[in-house]
Amino acid sequence: MTTITTHEAKTHLSRYLAEVEKGQEFIIARGKTAVALLTPLRKDPPQTRPKVGECLGPVMVVPDSAFAPLSDEELTEWGL
Repeated sequence: MTTITTHEAKTHLSRYLAEVEKGQEFIIARGKTAVALLTPLRKDPPQTRPKVGECLGPVMVVPDSAFAPLSDEELTEWGL
């Protein structure tokens, strides 16, 4: 890792950014004191979103009994 001064960083910023894009890292120092790290950003892979209607997991099957009318006893339990 290379150390550069703030003056160098300001004067040659484009050159240093080109190096950073290649993976190089720089320590920016004010005098002899390191104050910053110039490093490339991590590029996360883009997250793909599912298309409308696309299943993300196993297909859920609804049994026919779910659509059957409730019995009188069940209606009473539910207070209907």
